[in-house]
Amino acid sequence: MLISEFAEEIRALRATYASIESVSDIERIRADVADLSDKAGAPDLWDDPDAAQKVTSKLSHRQAELRRLEGTAARIDDLEVMVELAQEEDDEDTLAEAEKELASLKKSLSDLEVVTLLSGEYDERAAVVTIRSGAGGDDATDFAEMLLRMYLRWAERRGYSTKVMDTSYAEGAGIKSATFEVDAPYAYGTLSVEAGTHRLARISPFGSADKRQTSFAAVEVLPLMEEAQEVEIPENDIRVDVFRSSGPGGQSVNTTDSAVRLTHLPTGIVVSMQNEKSQIQNRAAAMRVLQTRLLLQQQEEDAAKKKELAGNITASWGDQIRSYFLYGQQLVKDLRTGYEVGNPSVVFDGDIDGLIDAGIRWRAGERTNPTS
Repeated sequence: MLISEFAEEIRALRATYASIESVSDIERIRADVADLSDKAGAPDLWDDPDAAQKVTSKLSHRQAELRRLEGTAARIDDLEVMVELAQEEDDEDTLAEAEKELASLKKSLSDLEVVTLLSGEYDERAAVVTIRSGAGGDDATDFAEMLLRMYLRWAERRGYSTKVMDTSYAEGAGIKSATFEVDAPYAYGTLSVEAGTHRLARISPFGSADKRQTSFAAVEVLPLMEEAQEVEIPENDIRVDVFRSSGPGGQSVNTTDSAVRLTHLPTGIVVSMQNEKSQIQNRAAAMRVLQTRLLLQQQEEDAAKKKELAGNITASWGDQIRSYFLYGQQLVKDLRTGYEVGNPSVVFDGDIDGLIDAGIRWRAGERTNPTS
């Protein structure tokens, strides 16, 4: 790459970063870090462990945001210096290194740009993801487990904290359902584009040889509410069942009735939790998820009423959003964005950033230019 081309590329990087910095409001982030640091340094902070955990967690998240923004700005400055040194010394090796850093910076800025598109009411929150097997027998339950591993590997690659909250194992292969939490900034906004029906087409390992099988799994993504006060639920509206945890686990599994199932009688919504150590902890976790689901259900009903009044009703829940082909063409294709990956194995190993980023950009476009 010519030096003049580097100069143009660096100008473009600075312009992109300036727009990201403006939308991100870096001064507000710095102010939040300062305020949270003061709270974290209070001598009585750990008198209330739950409140202390929230403060330290939020501080860690905001510090990470700030480091990412400031670090990207510093990298652009360093790249400019690297190019200038390479020009002065006519150093081809340094220029080659600068080219690699330029490509890396473009990717980092693209990732930051995607975050600026996460401006929904709950986008900044952690996420609670539920995967349920659908039609397809053993192939569907196996597919549900493949998706669970895919998302957990994605979170692991990003250094995000995860916790599997509940798992219902199938009698044959895989799982009937699983619920897990992803504790990271913008986890809900990021993963919410994964909500919908996923389809797997492959030669079934469970049936007759060479028989193609199509199976389905549903992915639900909810924001994790910091406080369980958004929706008040009368005690008479809830049925509580306790039972023993099932499936593989440590020595406390299957020894006490610590698992909890909450049924919201007016709506029929059921939430089960079994992965905490005590019944009290499982009930609290289940209640928080139940309240979140009721809140979102109310929002969906309100939105549906508005669409009905406007004469534009679209049944989007449960629509197929992505297909995974594990025979012949070996392809993963998102049906909303058209984004394709020609290597399903890397996708199932958690390399789904491209699919998610395309989904976030597509959603932003839909919000800006909704179809009539």
